[in-house]
Amino acid sequence: MHQESLDEQSLVEHITDLRKAIITSVLFFAMCFVFILVFMNQVIPILTSEDKLIMHGPLDVIRFYTGIAGSLSLGFSAPVIGYQIWKFARPALTDRENKTALSFIPGIFISFLTGIGFGFFVIFPTVFGFLMNLGTKNFGMMITAKEYFSFMMMTTIPLGFLFEIPLLLMFLTAVGMVTPTKLAEIRKYGYVLMAVLSALITPPDFISQLMVLTPLILLYELGVLLSKWMYRRKMGAGNEAEA
Repeated sequence: MHQESLDEQSLVEHITDLRKAIITSVLFFAMCFVFILVFMNQVIPILTSEDKLIMHGPLDVIRFYTGIAGSLSLGFSAPVIGYQIWKFARPALTDRENKTALSFIPGIFISFLTGIGFGFFVIFPTVFGFLMNLGTKNFGMMITAKEYFSFMMMTTIPLGFLFEIPLLLMFLTAVGMVTPTKLAEIRKYGYVLMAVLSALITPPDFISQLMVLTPLILLYELGVLLSKWMYRRKMGAGNEAEA
C-alpha cells in the first residue's frame, strides 16, 4: 500500500513537471511570436529582399505574417524547448548522460541557425533565381507571398535540422547507442537517404540537388569524425574509472 502511494506521488510529480515544461515552452514561443509580429515591417524586407510579391486578399496577409512569425518563433524557442525536455528527462538519466545532454543544447541551436543561414543565403537565392530565370524566358512571372514563403521554408527549415546530423551522431555515440564502426558500415545507406532528401527539397535539376547533397555528405562525414572522437574520449574515461 505504501509503495502504491509512492508510485502515485511519483506519477503526479512527473505530470506536474511535464505541465511546467509545456507551459514554459508555450509562453516563450508566444512571447517570440508577439515580438516578431510587432516588428514585422522590419522583418519582411529582410526576407523578401528586392523580390516583388503579390497578395490575393487580406487573409493572405494574415496567413503570411503568422506563418513567418510562427516559423521564426519556433527556431528561437528551440533552445528553451530543448532545455525543458532535458529538465523533464533528467531524473531518468545518469549524471554522465545529464551533463552530456545539457552540453549539447547550445550546439543544437547553433547548428540549426547555421543550417537556416546556409539555406537562406545560399540555397534559396540560387535555386529561386534559377527557376525565375527559367520561367521568364517564356512567361511573365508573378509570385504570390504565399508561394514565395512556402518555397523559402522548403529550402531552409529542412537544412536547419539536417545540419544537426554531426551533433546527433556525436550524442548517440556519447550515450552508447551507436559506434563509429556502425556508422561507417551504414554509410552507403546514409548517402542514399541524403540523396533522396536533397531531391525532395530542391527542383529536379542536377546542379541544385548537388548543391544540397554535397554539404549533407560532408556533414555526415563530420559526424563520423566527431563520433570517433567521442568514442575515444568515452573509452578513455572508462579506462580511468576502472584504474
